[in-house]
Amino acid sequence: MEFHNKVAMIIKNDLLDWQKLNVASFLAGSIAIAFPETHGKAFENASGSEYLPFIKQPILIYKADDKAQIDRAFSRAKERELYIGIYTHALFATKNEEENHAVILKSTDEDQELVGIVLYGENRKVSKALDGLGFHG
Repeated sequence: MEFHNKVAMIIKNDLLDWQKLNVASFLAGSIAIAFPETHGKAFENASGSEYLPFIKQPILIYKADDKAQIDRAFSRAKERELYIGIYTHALFATKNEEENHAVILKSTDEDQELVGIVLYGENRKVSKALDGLGFHG
């Protein structure tokens, strides 16, 4: 199956495993919330039990080995006018949405300490923003 749009995530490789998983879950959730067309309908099993839906398309997860790589992907995504979700290092110390917003508001695009980003948009543009990055493995 081919999709017109692509969902891709870039996560810094030097994070602890729990941090990588946390970043991935928050960023995936941001896509599902902002773009209802990206998720399907609820599942139902033979018992009649209903379960939450999935995002309908794969989320490609890339690694950034250093700050320069994630900053470059972020910059390239902005230049291509892609939809971008961010996760900064400071968010690991917050406890709620209000604190999250306050922390993000303190930084500019140039000085925020990105540890993860998610991109959504036309396949070709997303691929160009990711140029040179490898998959997490």
